[in-house]
Amino acid sequence: MVSSPKFSSALTLRTALLANREQALTQLYRHAFPLVRRHVSARGGTAEDAQDVFHDALVILYEQAVGGTLTLTATAGTYLLGISRNLWRHELRRRARLPHEALPDDPGQLAAEAATETEATGFAVLDYVEQLGARCKNMLLAFYYFQQPLTQIAEANGYRSVRSATVQKFKCLERLRNSVRRAFHSETIEY
Repeated sequence: MVSSPKFSSALTLRTALLANREQALTQLYRHAFPLVRRHVSARGGTAEDAQDVFHDALVILYEQAVGGTLTLTATAGTYLLGISRNLWRHELRRRARLPHEALPDDPGQLAAEAATETEATGFAVLDYVEQLGARCKNMLLAFYYFQQPLTQIAEANGYRSVRSATVQKFKCLERLRNSVRRAFHSETIEY
């Protein structure tokens, strides 16, 4: 998706950041920011929103890379785009929760806001993933969102075997399903 062959592994990214942080971050910015800006603006955001989201994603990537906790299955630019997408979804959900002060007179703006709210509510499951705890959240995101192989997930999380990681993934998924079912059930019951 994002061509950044120099940073196709966590080790090369970490080495580049430690050797010349400014140059490495500039290269990441040039490769990944246009895609993040396009994604955010296509979903109702401004250029400033895109910058905020990208900078937050860059901080996350930097901390993980320098801290040695980063595992890349794609390029660093693609990883940044994924983080940015998640951060923007979170921001849309946050904005949808804020009370609306006044309805706009422009029907086009109303339609755009309705589309944004619809998109934001579609990702409410991510709120439940956040409640699972760090270990389950990391596992489910690694497997389902970043599509990492279970061998890599097992290794990164310290499981003795792939089977142990599979069992843990299943348990985390069941916890997620149950919490979503409970929430859905409580919202649909009329008292």
